[in-house]
Amino acid sequence: MNTDILFLSILLAVVLLGSALCSGIEAALLTVNPLRVHELAEKHIPIRGAKKLVKLKQRLGRTLTVLTIANNSFNIFGSLMIGIYATSIFKAGIDRALFSVAFTILILLLGEIVPKSIGAKLSQKVALTSAPILYLLNTLMRPLIVPLERLLPVITAENEITTDEEEIRQMARLGSQQGQIEADEAAMIGKVFQLNDLTARDLMTPRVSAPTLDGSIPLERLRNNLLTNNYQYWVVLGKEVDKILGIAKRERLLSALLQGHNQLTPIDLCEAVEFVPEMIRVDRLLSSFNKDKSEVKVVVDEFGGFVGLIGAEAVLAVLAGWWRKI
Repeated sequence: MNTDILFLSILLAVVLLGSALCSGIEAALLTVNPLRVHELAEKHIPIRGAKKLVKLKQRLGRTLTVLTIANNSFNIFGSLMIGIYATSIFKAGIDRALFSVAFTILILLLGEIVPKSIGAKLSQKVALTSAPILYLLNTLMRPLIVPLERLLPVITAENEITTDEEEIRQMARLGSQQGQIEADEAAMIGKVFQLNDLTARDLMTPRVSAPTLDGSIPLERLRNNLLTNNYQYWVVLGKEVDKILGIAKRERLLSALLQGHNQLTPIDLCEAVEFVPEMIRVDRLLSSFNKDKSEVKVVVDEFGGFVGLIGAEAVLAVLAGWWRKI
């Protein structure tokens, strides 16, 4: 009798352990952060098991099928074996009933609930540790899995890591609330996405407010205008309508006055101008500032007419949160 109880206990422990491992690994696979897994796999020295885990996550349907087969093998086949063996040991009906209730509770607690909770809490560690074994099991069970995939094509679907703006905003907001990233960093992430929704027309200084100078007038006659207005850049205009000759820096103009070059004109001191269409997206505009090394650009409409002036600081004001749409 003691030998029978010992064998039943061993069989019960095997079933509970197998069910617990399958349940814990399944929970870990479903909750582990896929971005973190890819980061670990792409390191110069990848974390052990990370590359195999990436492959398992890509074919998550197949991986879950393998786990389901293994888990049910323990739960169903193991339960049948335990039930048959327990029947031969416990002759009284009340003993069988009590054993069945106790076994069911153990399966629920130790085979499902507790391991799934642990797997979800330690998802990365559990998933990485189990990945090599699960990958081997996946390979060994392929002759059984392939026919199932043909019958149920949904199993073969590959899981790709995708996201969108709203999801990234939510992740940044949650990261800020949990103290993982700074609040100002989370706010700036949201403003970066705003750049794609704005155009140069939204941020430019309109033509009526843009500082302009007649390119043919000597600096001596422009002295008061240059000293009174604190504009850093001036648009140098020609005689014709919308004829833009260049951009003159206030610093360079004032330096020429101090050096006594009063007869020079803005044309002599201006720099080549960069034109941008008024409907260009601000994210592209910011990239062009870095590429061209220019600090200010002239905004033109679809006919090439001068409609405004924009500098890199206008784009940075959006990121800093200073810009407000009127």
